[in-house]
Amino acid sequence: MLLFQSEEWIDKWCARNNLERGEVLTIHQVWELSKLWYHNRMSLEYHGRSAEQVKEIFNQVGRTSGFWNV
Repeated sequence: MLLFQSEEWIDKWCARNNLERGEVLTIHQVWELSKLWYHNRMSLEYHGRSAEQVKEIFNQVGRTSGFWNV
């Protein structure tokens, strides 16, 4: 994960590093995703997630483009 000041900075970084632009999330979206992703990670009952569970978490925060396919 990389943090940028603006959309313009993202484009400049991608051009400088000859990379295609990936998905862009706001800090709020990252926070919402992290709460769903990590809320139970310290539980003794936690044993990972299935692809369907991962997809559901992504869907809950509106991440539905092909980039998020598991």
